[in-house]
Amino acid sequence: MKAIDNSEKNNLHPRNLHRSRYDFELLITNCPELKNYVSVNKHQIETIDFSDPKAVKVLNRALLQTYYGLEFWNIPSNYLCPPIPGRADYIHYLADLLAETNNGNIPTGNSVLGLDIGTGANLIYPILGNAIYNWSFVGTDIDKKAIENCSKIIEANPKLIDAISLQQQTESRFIFKNIITPEDRFTFTICNPPFHASAEEANKSTSRKVSNLKEKKTLNPVLNFGGQNAELWCDGGEIGFVTQMIYESAKYKSQCLWFTTLVSKKENLSAIYKILKKINAVTVKTIEMSQGQKNSRIVAWSFMTENEQKSWKI
Repeated sequence: MKAIDNSEKNNLHPRNLHRSRYDFELLITNCPELKNYVSVNKHQIETIDFSDPKAVKVLNRALLQTYYGLEFWNIPSNYLCPPIPGRADYIHYLADLLAETNNGNIPTGNSVLGLDIGTGANLIYPILGNAIYNWSFVGTDIDKKAIENCSKIIEANPKLIDAISLQQQTESRFIFKNIITPEDRFTFTICNPPFHASAEEANKSTSRKVSNLKEKKTLNPVLNFGGQNAELWCDGGEIGFVTQMIYESAKYKSQCLWFTTLVSKKENLSAIYKILKKINAVTVKTIEMSQGQKNSRIVAWSFMTENEQKSWKI
């Protein structure tokens, strides 16, 4: 098992609760099951085997119970199990973005409504956004099984019942169509788009990641953070998905204050900026993020002028 030192993670957002090493004693107190997966590595640091999907899932459950007040959280086997520190960063940076046109104050409460595109079976962005800032969400996905699992999470956590609603996207080629109705007004959209362009590309990436964690070559990898096809790849990959999202967003320009998406591949940015210019986005912002060795960024765009943004009632 590779040694992982979760000491001070200074590259995470200042408000992120996971900047320090995991407090396994506290986590195990709240989630006793985690004890079965914790060991001491060669540097005498408590950790888990991050190449083991079961260990990662139980760690996530412990984090959500300990820091975000969840009573129950689970996902089916082989579905994406998101790294919570990185997902929390997206929420915090989004809060900072909303504060820019809200007199420097982070807006909180259920009047802030987010649309989570591709919420998966884990429902992580709505869970974190609601726990940290009391925001409301609509979570969407093309996967019926994923939506059904999210329903189970909501039903088992009473505080989420009035805060999060779900909607299945019945036409996989669309992102906002069928979801945003003429009456809807969203404060923001949030999205972690499929990264790869094919199943083969996704499998190769999985092999590299697991081999790095295990420090040896793996012929039949099991992705530690899981992931179904729709979560990991789509035709055109990340740039294809984001391009579709941008073009569709132009049809709903007055119904959303900020459209945002995670962009993992830096080389996709120039194409994304060209498309945003083509559809006459008024404001475009890129927010850099990093977690450990991984660098990523949020691209946000709005069709509203600065005055229109400030007059948007949050």
